[in-house]
Amino acid sequence: MDENRIQRIKQRYGIVGRSEALDRALEIALKIAPVDLSVLITGENGVGKEIFPRIIHDASARRSKKYFAVNCGAIPEGTIDSELFGHEKGAFTGAIGERDGYFGAASGGTLFLDEVGELPLPTQARLLRVLETGEYIRVGSSEVRKTDVRIVAATNVDMARAVAEGRFREDLFYRLNSIPIAIPPLRERGEDIVLLFRKFALEMSEKYKMPPLRLTDEAGRRLVAYSWPGNVRQLKNLTENMSVTCEEREVTPAILDRYLPAPIPEPGRELVATRPDGPQGRSFENEREILYQILFDLRRDVTELKKYVYEGVRSSRQEVATPTPGGGTLTVYGHGHPAVSLGHPLGGEPIQEAEEVTAPTSEEAEAQSLDDLERDVIRRALERHKGRRKAAAAELGISERTLYRKIKEYDLE
Repeated sequence: MDENRIQRIKQRYGIVGRSEALDRALEIALKIAPVDLSVLITGENGVGKEIFPRIIHDASARRSKKYFAVNCGAIPEGTIDSELFGHEKGAFTGAIGERDGYFGAASGGTLFLDEVGELPLPTQARLLRVLETGEYIRVGSSEVRKTDVRIVAATNVDMARAVAEGRFREDLFYRLNSIPIAIPPLRERGEDIVLLFRKFALEMSEKYKMPPLRLTDEAGRRLVAYSWPGNVRQLKNLTENMSVTCEEREVTPAILDRYLPAPIPEPGRELVATRPDGPQGRSFENEREILYQILFDLRRDVTELKKYVYEGVRSSRQEVATPTPGGGTLTVYGHGHPAVSLGHPLGGEPIQEAEEVTAPTSEEAEAQSLDDLERDVIRRALERHKGRRKAAAAELGISERTLYRKIKEYDLE
């Protein structure tokens, strides 16, 4: 691929960076643009996936036709078929007229389906038919319509996992994935991070007539070492924030530490936080939160197990005393499962008689301490979500009704 052409594309669309993975993605986009094949663009949120469909459209024979971008994750499930395929008058409540839908309106051009991994399964079946035959049916109609539209899709979902879990149709995945383009996350682009910071700082300087921010060498290395979970979007927001609120124009590592959020720990990985003075140490606060969550889940499991053992088994308990060869008896509970032998089993020494199944008194103290833990975990979750019970319940893995009951029980109103 002509490197000069790639540079021209970068200048035209405001793309900054010299990473090999980014150049490779641009090269693939330009190569497949003239060919009417479906394209699937993958990458994390904030990496700039929305630029590539525009590049493909503008470099294709469809450049003079319409280009539509649709965020599939932002359309309610009940109306998405109408948005994509159109509807007839009276097809549903509120359908006061006909609607073409994006597939009808974009015929001859390009349709960019962002967050395609969020499509409901019935809509996926409709989309597969369009991709295979170019045919679709409006909601509330029986008339088959034709469309000539090129599909470019994008997602941040692990599609292989979504297929394995039954959340995405395998045949649709392979149909969309004719040409895959993977956009690298910002943390893998090295020095591109510093170049992007300078770009965003210069844009703010020109727009608001202020001196631009400048990075020290150490601050630049700190930026490159950061994980950037929000990718380019996060870097842009941080640069704009610093340009407005930071009084110093030369950015040092100490200044960066005031603006860079603490990294979000990934499950199963050691929690490590970088201190401003350089050495690395364990983030005990984050570890404590995870341990609280694990113990909270354990508390719930133990409670359910006790309820089964001490109530379910006891309520169905049936005792049958059966003589044994040693002259003792065998006590059988429930559905005929032997629990313990009494007297002289098989002629051996006598063993202690079985007692009624009850919770040991030592567990009462344990339950009390677990109650305190549960109360603390719930209180922390409510504080993190500013009292929003739905979000707190989702984090804790319990229903809103259960959370409401716990709030009443622990007087957390």
